[in-house]
Amino acid sequence: MTILEAPTIDFAAIKQRQQAVWSSGDYALIGTTLQIVGESLCEAIDLRAGSKVVDVAAGNGNATLAAARRFAHVTSTDYVPALLARGRERAAAERLQIEFREADAEALPFGDGSFDAALSTFGVMFVPDQQRAAAELVRVVRRGGVIGLANWTPEGFVGQVLKAVGRHVPPPSGLRPPVRWGTEQGLRELFPGQQVRATPREFVFRYESARHWVDVFRAYYGPVHRAFAALAPDKQALLERDLLDLLARFDRGGGETLRVPGEYLEVVVTRTA
Repeated sequence: MTILEAPTIDFAAIKQRQQAVWSSGDYALIGTTLQIVGESLCEAIDLRAGSKVVDVAAGNGNATLAAARRFAHVTSTDYVPALLARGRERAAAERLQIEFREADAEALPFGDGSFDAALSTFGVMFVPDQQRAAAELVRVVRRGGVIGLANWTPEGFVGQVLKAVGRHVPPPSGLRPPVRWGTEQGLRELFPGQQVRATPREFVFRYESARHWVDVFRAYYGPVHRAFAALAPDKQALLERDLLDLLARFDRGGGETLRVPGEYLEVVVTRTA
């Protein structure tokens, strides 16, 4: 009997590919619309003034700015320099003192227990080596500290968008889906031995129309932008149709403007071990 070994996943190559995806388009234009999620997350973890906080896979800094507005001492990290630059611009405009640092979520350049809290809004969930990234979040937070996450769910709108995109441009073989972070089972697997509290929330996408949403995400949201770029024109039309059908299914705008609720999990992990 021949025993087949599981294929080895080249996380480094996948990470390089993903970095190119998030460097494409201009995620900052999408990220800014999600600012309310960072504010809500800081309240969910009961962030205290003076706390040392790291924002992991921070993008253009939604959770970063929310924490700094609460007088926390914030270090904002991402592996896409252009997104960190957008975060710096926003911090300068508000005269907030924030440290920005290029960093890989799977190998954070900080000592054990360096922070009172770690945050990530729709960021760390997209790393290729999920278990390693979760372990890094736990490692850099002190015992008794907290990890606050906002993660799209599989059943919610963005989870279904990612699923639709994956049908047209399949993800690398062997990877766990990012929306694993948006399930209670996945969180238990990622944070064994820690206290995990997950609360369903909704972010409402508000756009002029379904066409407007597709145009914006096609131009600026890395995964959608790169998917369209990878397809021939006839295949692009099929992806566009799938997205428009999805928007029609989720739209609660009543035919006036687009109003699409996007379910996510607001997660608070307390480090107990």
